[in-house]
Amino acid sequence: MAAIQLRGVVKRFGPITAVDGLDLEVPEGICLGLLGPNGAGKSTTMRLLTGQALPDAGELRVLGHELPADSKAARAEMGVVPQLDNLDVDVTVEDNLAIFARLYRVPDVGAAVDRALDLARLRERRRDAVDELSGGMRRRLLLARGLVHEPRLILLDEPTVGLDPQIRTELWTLIGDLRSRGTTILMSTHYIEEAERLADEVAVMTKGKIISRGHPVELISEHAGLQTAEVYGPPERLIEARATAEAHGLSVRPAGPAIAIVGSEKAANGAIPDDAVVRAASLEDVFVLLTGEEAE
Repeated sequence: MAAIQLRGVVKRFGPITAVDGLDLEVPEGICLGLLGPNGAGKSTTMRLLTGQALPDAGELRVLGHELPADSKAARAEMGVVPQLDNLDVDVTVEDNLAIFARLYRVPDVGAAVDRALDLARLRERRRDAVDELSGGMRRRLLLARGLVHEPRLILLDEPTVGLDPQIRTELWTLIGDLRSRGTTILMSTHYIEEAERLADEVAVMTKGKIISRGHPVELISEHAGLQTAEVYGPPERLIEARATAEAHGLSVRPAGPAIAIVGSEKAANGAIPDDAVVRAASLEDVFVLLTGEEAE
C-alpha cells in the first residue's frame, strides 16, 4: 500500500497556483526526495498532507486516510519536522518531547522521551532550556520531536535549510538512520547533495508539478547522459562555445563562471573546445536542465 497518494491536487493562493494538478505516490518504506527550487510548491504540498492547507481540487490519501476529512487520524500516524523552528523555548529539551508524547497519547511517555533523546543524541542536554542549544541541536530536537511517537511516516520540510555544512552532515546521518530502519520519509529539499545522499527516489518539482522522477542514477542517465564538459573563459568565449554546442544539438546550462555542455559524449568533432573540463554527468545537471534554476 502507498503511504501517500495525491491525484490531480490543486492549491491556489489568490492568483497564484502553488500546486498545479499534482500527482504523487510514495510507497511504504522508501525515502522520496521532493527536489525543486524555492517556490516550486514543495512546502505547500507538505501543508496539504498535514491538513494545514485545504486543496482546491484533487484527491489526497495518507496512510489510508482521506484528506482533509480524516486529517486528525492521519496526523496521529505521521511525524512532521517543519522548515521553521517552532520549539517551545520556555521549557526544557525533555519537556518539549514529553508534551508532544502526551499529545500523541504515547503509553509510556518517559520511555518515548528517552528514545527520542538517544536518537537525536541529546540525552546529556535533556534538562537544558531550548534557548541554550546551538542551531544544530535545535534541528536535531525538532527531528526527535517529530519521531517521539514512532510514526509510520515522517515529513521533512527542508530539514537542513540554513545550516552550516558540518551540522547538515550530522542531520543527514540521523535521517539516514531512519531510512535504514524502513521508516517512510517524504523530504522536500532544494539541496542537490541532500537528495542524492538520502533519497531512494527523487521527484523533481517545479511550478507545482512533478516533471520527472526516478533513482538519481536513472534521472542522470535519462536527462544528462554520461558526461558533461565545462568550459571556462571570458563571457564572449562562453557565448561562442554555447552557440557552437547548441548548433550541434547539445544541451547547455550555466555553471557559475562556466557553461556546462551536458551529454558531451554525443558531441561531434568541433562541438566541444579542446580545453573543456570533462566530468561525469550529475543530478545538478538534471536539476538545472529541468527547472531552469541554479542548484545549491
